[in-house]
Amino acid sequence: MFTDADKKQIESRGMTVEQVERQLVQHKEGFPFLKIEAAAAVGKGIIAPDATAQKEAEQAWEDYKREGHKVVKFVPASGAASRMFKNMFAFLSADYDTPQTEFEKTFFDNIKKFAFRKALCQKCHANNDACAKDLIAEGNYKAVVANMLKPEGLNYGQLPKGLLLFHQYEDGPRTPMEEHLVEAALYASSNGEAHVHFTVSHDHLQLFEQRVAEKKDYYEKKFGVKYDITFSEQKPSTDTIAANPDNTPFRNEDGSLLFRPGGHGALIENLNDIDADIIFVKNIDNVVPDRLKGDTVLWKQIIAGVLVKMQRKAFEYLRMLESGQYNHDKLEEIIRFVQRDLCCRKADIKELEDAELVCYLKGKLNRPMRVCGVVKNVGEPGGGPFLAYNQDGTVSLQILESSQIDKNNADYMKMFTSGTHFNPVDLVCATKDYKGHAFNLPQYVDHRTGFISSKSKNGRELKALELPGLWNGAMSDWNTIFVEVPLSTFNPVKTVNDLLRDTHQG
Repeated sequence: MFTDADKKQIESRGMTVEQVERQLVQHKEGFPFLKIEAAAAVGKGIIAPDATAQKEAEQAWEDYKREGHKVVKFVPASGAASRMFKNMFAFLSADYDTPQTEFEKTFFDNIKKFAFRKALCQKCHANNDACAKDLIAEGNYKAVVANMLKPEGLNYGQLPKGLLLFHQYEDGPRTPMEEHLVEAALYASSNGEAHVHFTVSHDHLQLFEQRVAEKKDYYEKKFGVKYDITFSEQKPSTDTIAANPDNTPFRNEDGSLLFRPGGHGALIENLNDIDADIIFVKNIDNVVPDRLKGDTVLWKQIIAGVLVKMQRKAFEYLRMLESGQYNHDKLEEIIRFVQRDLCCRKADIKELEDAELVCYLKGKLNRPMRVCGVVKNVGEPGGGPFLAYNQDGTVSLQILESSQIDKNNADYMKMFTSGTHFNPVDLVCATKDYKGHAFNLPQYVDHRTGFISSKSKNGRELKALELPGLWNGAMSDWNTIFVEVPLSTFNPVKTVNDLLRDTHQG
């Protein structure tokens, strides 16, 4: 199937021919649906801590940071903002010149409220000798939009979301990237240092580095911390081969194979390269102005506190099992922890002899751990918290996307549609074992999960393969704890008009 030139191309990406052949099999066979036991809910896999438990978790996090552990904030930030402006691109190419849709009218009626308004006016002056307000008064709406989206203007149609001006302050507007630096100082700093890691696309790396160079000193002085800000790109070895509709390799016009980015699941490799005791993971666009950061900071501390308390218990049990200093009562206690606190159950556990039981418990305890904040379901798209079956027959907590669920199974669809909570990508992760060694995170990926979608290139149809998602399949074999967090901690920006919501106004 592959020529010598193909093999050379594959190897140059850090991939193997076997790996690519496996991907082509996945194109052909698709992915099996997951077997689900139930949607998670409060009291059934989701913890809703009361005021006392919240205080204890907060304190646990403060104590942990004082012990000198390294904490990193990990922010996937490689996405371009083009989808945010889909409606405005449509207006630009429409056969009418004045706002017609509700979306267009809202945008122009509230243009003064955007944090990028001054920068936009400067571009309008430079390119059209008039400010945005005057262009609108003249009926030249499209010139305003062009100055926002096009390269000769703000170039917002091509920039990454992390570098757009989101929030207005007295000392000037801030980008989401800067808001993440502020958050890091407020809940993820230890030893006077705040470590922040952004995953970015190659094309945007220089722009991010430039913004950091401009702003780092200012935020260090403002918050009294030293920042360690690093970047990485998705590795070419995590790309996936594109296929024709008949599942043969899709080839470019020059005959070479076409590889595409493997989706955010590829970032498990980037996460694996982070040296830290605790890693917060949060999307680039889920940020709020300072006046609303209180809930975010409080609940990040609470979920981190829950994590370090759970990890401490797991480590204590692992050391006990390794030492041999336990009796049957102690084994029963560890089983209760695995079943009740980690929500991992094995139907035939009572049939195991003590020696088998110890092996089973060690295997379940000695793995990466994460706490996921989940919010009450308000109909936003996103993965939901479930109790799902693993390959070894055990049931544990998972975040599932709709594509992993069999739409023809009425019971499963009922679980999915009536789920009480969803995951807004609010994770805190512990990636080292009880001896202080880093887990090799790719070992805990469920490779049977993934997603195939239809795309096109130069007018030709193709099938694209996405790797297991970062917070679902890529973390499938982690220990997972779900904590209910308030909806006020979830404020994504999917369209430019979302910036007009009160939660994004200064």
